[in-house]
Amino acid sequence: MTIVPAFAPRRLVKSKAASAFGHRNYRLFFAGQAVSLAGTWMQQVAQGWLVLTLTGDPFWLGVVASAQFLPVMVLGLFAGIVADVLPKRQTLMAVQAVMMALAVILTILTAAGIVQIWMIVVLALLLGCANAVDMPVRQAFAIEMVGPRDIGNAVAINSAMFNGARVVGPALAGLTIAAFGIATAFAINALSFLAVLIALWLMRDDDLHLARLVPRPRSVGAGFENLREGLSFVRHTPIVLLAVTTVGLTATFGMNFQVVIPPLAQDALRSDASGYGFLMTASGLGALAAAVALVIGGRPKPGRIAIGAIVLGVASIALSMSTSYPISLLLMVPIGAGGIAMAATANATIQLAVPDGLRGRVMSVYTTVFSASMPIGGLLMGIIASSIGILEAIAIGGVLSLITGLGAFVWYRRIRARPIAADAAESGAAEAGIAMASAPAAMPQSIEPSTSAAFNPPNPNEVLSTRR
Repeated sequence: MTIVPAFAPRRLVKSKAASAFGHRNYRLFFAGQAVSLAGTWMQQVAQGWLVLTLTGDPFWLGVVASAQFLPVMVLGLFAGIVADVLPKRQTLMAVQAVMMALAVILTILTAAGIVQIWMIVVLALLLGCANAVDMPVRQAFAIEMVGPRDIGNAVAINSAMFNGARVVGPALAGLTIAAFGIATAFAINALSFLAVLIALWLMRDDDLHLARLVPRPRSVGAGFENLREGLSFVRHTPIVLLAVTTVGLTATFGMNFQVVIPPLAQDALRSDASGYGFLMTASGLGALAAAVALVIGGRPKPGRIAIGAIVLGVASIALSMSTSYPISLLLMVPIGAGGIAMAATANATIQLAVPDGLRGRVMSVYTTVFSASMPIGGLLMGIIASSIGILEAIAIGGVLSLITGLGAFVWYRRIRARPIAADAAESGAAEAGIAMASAPAAMPQSIEPSTSAAFNPPNPNEVLSTRR
């Protein structure tokens, strides 16, 4: 008998809006991640406040953000090969244990009063190396827990969970820092990793929808060939290329919250650590509302990628004009909503469009581009904020995000028009009496399947098929 835990009532499991909860392994994953992500958000807020306290310069916030995400940019594509080659559950357990150890070290350094900015940068760099492996493996693991039928629902629920933690984590961080100090927030994050480690340990391999692992590359050339296949799939699949490009550019310009929100709270709004925490919480509330709407809304609609970027851009421009804390707090809600509507829809669209044999590598392209935007955009926004002011930096990011969203909207309309034009041409050819072949030639039985065969993916469930 399937036991449904308290966080997933039976009526919810039976609902199409929460079909992913029908899988025991996913319920365990959800419970563990919900706790761990709250701790992660606590550390993000506490770390940003610690850096600002030590240096007083938003430039160093950009440096730390760059150090944390630079390894993902450099190593992320190779980690995609890891995701396709190694068993994902065991790989996640190892990576989460490393992250827990790094959180413990940061806690000890801060509690002892010996932490320095260079230590934070080094730890951020090491955490980035762990994240480089964790991100594509975790993204590719989702479909193994729920199967292709429920993957869209799982991605939407994951977004809701992530942003629920984004609401709770920063608020707890602000209150914890004010009451007990920064080190306590780091300690809570370290303990939170136990939840996800226990959840992964309790999962049953027999219940997983395991994809056939790709053979390990035995040479450097073979490794680069594997990378080429993933990159080529993205480049030749318009809807995937649209999703990756839009998220990458918008995240670069408009989603540098770790860099811009601490000085916004301290300098422009004259607030403290708790005020900063509640600004992040407001963003999380907007993101959570958008994620829940995506869960209820059913199948992913790629047009929401552009709409989300536009909403984020407009709200960021408005935020740059405000020096009132209550107004800024309200504006953080649509900023969070637009960002997650864009990112979650892009994630689900890619998951449904990619075949199993390339899933890890294609998701690594997405996570690498997304994460590469953080060091680039974070450093850029840190320099701008340090040079001409934080409100000006937010305004520039908002304008560029808006332009990206409008460009994505035009691009998506052109993608949608391509199948219509092709159908019209085929209809005209039929009327002219041109016979079309109705079935492809059979593949010789002597040819063994390989990952290259994935370049003819099946029709993605509920996602516009645009690949030529």
